[in-house]
Amino acid sequence: MCGIAGFIDFKKNTGKEVLQKMVVSLSHRGPDDSGVEIYECEEAHVGFGHTRLSIIDLSSDGHQPMHYKHFSVVYNGEIYNYREIKEELIAEGNVFISASDTEVLLHAFERWGLEAVHKFFGMFVFVIYDSIAKKIYITRDRAGVKPLFYSMNKGLFLFGSELKALMAHPLFDKTIHAASLTGYFHHGYIAAPYTIFKDAKKLESSHHLVLDLNNAQIEISRYWSSTDFSECLNGRLTMKLPKPNYIRC
Repeated sequence: MCGIAGFIDFKKNTGKEVLQKMVVSLSHRGPDDSGVEIYECEEAHVGFGHTRLSIIDLSSDGHQPMHYKHFSVVYNGEIYNYREIKEELIAEGNVFISASDTEVLLHAFERWGLEAVHKFFGMFVFVIYDSIAKKIYITRDRAGVKPLFYSMNKGLFLFGSELKALMAHPLFDKTIHAASLTGYFHHGYIAAPYTIFKDAKKLESSHHLVLDLNNAQIEISRYWSSTDFSECLNGRLTMKLPKPNYIRC
């Protein structure tokens, strides 16, 4: 288990100290390493933070945020079939410097874009910044094992593995969402995409979120559904799934 947090500040007011506070709030998710970086562009300031639990690659080569060409990533989870994907990318000429699945994810995204998610089997949530296209890409796994919370208010986009990461930003609006509170008392939980806060949401499983820095617009789309998968099985289409290693987190 790792923790990710960050911001896209279109007013360019958020600094590294605030980002560090957001990451520290998630330190229990990853005590082995942490990193924070801010990328400045004409449209906004982008802050990425990560707290790491080292599982696959224990070396510093797995440090995040991680970069490849004009892409930067923070990632939480595990891609079970990353070795097979890595072999495919090596055959196409890609060169790797670490043994981490994070680097495989990043190379796969550079090669196939959002379509790369259809190659991934595992539990994951990742946030990628494309400094050329000026876009932020966020993707959550099919079953929603790994969480991702976000908010967009007054030119400030926040994201984190837990709500407390968003709450660590001084401009986050902590107004309670009355309907969510009612739902909690009635059902005992708050259904996604809603949260206890009015201005915070939970990215649903099997969804992409794309934030365009050029116009500050958010587009959310579903890339997989259990219904479609069931129809494929009923149509006698089979998919070979890799054997997961349940020792890893």
